[in-house]
Amino acid sequence: MNKLIKVIPIVLSALVFVACGGSDDGGGEAAPVPNTAPTAVSNLVYPSSDLLCIETTILFEWSAATDVDNDVVNYRLTVARDRNQTDIVEQITTTSTTKGITLDSATAYYWNVVAFDGEDEAEASPTLAFYTEGAGVVNYAPFAASINAPALDVFLDSGLTTLDWTGSDVDTSDTLTYDLFFGETADPVLVQSGLTTSTFDVTTVAATTYYWRVDTTDDSDVKSIGQVWSFSTN
Repeated sequence: MNKLIKVIPIVLSALVFVACGGSDDGGGEAAPVPNTAPTAVSNLVYPSSDLLCIETTILFEWSAATDVDNDVVNYRLTVARDRNQTDIVEQITTTSTTKGITLDSATAYYWNVVAFDGEDEAEASPTLAFYTEGAGVVNYAPFAASINAPALDVFLDSGLTTLDWTGSDVDTSDTLTYDLFFGETADPVLVQSGLTTSTFDVTTVAATTYYWRVDTTDDSDVKSIGQVWSFSTN
């Protein structure tokens, strides 16, 4: 009888231990799956680069982005009067890949599209330029130059650096020339005018931020002021 009484507390203790210990299947809630941004818009279909648009009502069209999370993809279409898009004339959000906008005539515009879901956005598409035709206009100003290299805000080794840009004009027969501004302030100084090539070598020193700008002039001495770009040295 005494032996039976001694065994019972031991068995009860074992049962309590199992009950309090819980299961070993990991328990708890699963970690949330991080959101993935949609892909960037890779192709701006219309208006194409450097196009002269006869109509002022433009049906913008671009390629669709994809989202691995199957989220609804939205698009932010931005149309501006400058390449760095500070002078914005239209900025519209849509789930479509087309949008019609009426613009002023005889004006240069620059546009791009950003795809985004409910949480994250992709990098912006390339920025393209186009003109709207103007009555009686016989010469259009060149477009503001676009940057090739160094990439905007990149870090480079000091030494010889090649500045590389692209100029364009809807008047394709025009010969373009360039004024290059370069220096260590946000308002760089003119270092070379009347360039007929779209590259220029500069010498840099370490641990310095440089700013540069390219103004473009056509055969009729019509000039477009470029935006200021920057890069830094290690």
